[in-house]
This record gives sequence, C-alpha cells and structure tokens, in this order.
Amino acid sequence: MTKREELIAKYASDLKEKCGVTPNMDLLTKVTIGCGPSIYNADSSTVAATQHTEIDTVKNNFLIKKLGLPNGPELEAAIHAVLEKYGHSNKHKYRAVVYYLLTVHFKKESVYNK
Repeated sequence: MTKREELIAKYASDLKEKCGVTPNMDLLTKVTIGCGPSIYNADSSTVAATQHTEIDTVKNNFLIKKLGLPNGPELEAAIHAVLEKYGHSNKHKYRAVVYYLLTVHFKKESVYNK
C-alpha cells in the first residue's frame, strides 16, 4: 500500500467514525490527490480550525478558487458547520476530510469529474 493509499484509508476512517459519513471513495481519492503534496506534511495536512487565517485559506483557495463558489457569508458558515461535524475536540482535522465534506456540502462533486 502506498503512502497516499494509507492516508486515504485514514481519511475514510475519520469520515466514518468522527463524522458519521460513508465516503464515496472515488471522490475522496480525487479530493486527496487535489490537495497535492500538502497531505504528506504534518502541519499542512491538517486544518487549524481556531486560526482565522486558516479559515480564510480554506475559503479563498478551496471554496472560491477550486470549487468556483462566489464569496459570501455562507462560505464561512459552511466551513464552521463542517468543522463542527468533524468535532471540536478532535485535534487533527485532516484537510482532505474537510475539503471532502465541503465538496459534498456544496454539491460540487462535478468539479472532480473533469
């Protein structure tokens, strides 16, 4: 099993156990690949949910640039809803899991079907 496959399995486990979501493995794989090399770095592989700059990064770089959503208050509300679903007590909120949940939340799976 490659390192990426191990990480995808870990993300799928988090989605099932911590978020109560049965993941679409094809979509999860595409979202993970879309995260690029950041998944291999301990700091960049997670989302620092308490840092406003990190929330802005998720909003600007993922929701607006990647998913093509218009900027608005619903973006931050969705980020906070996803982080709440992941669990505030959970210290390691993996970026790929957060991005997967946001993709599903906004029904933007088609972005990864290209």
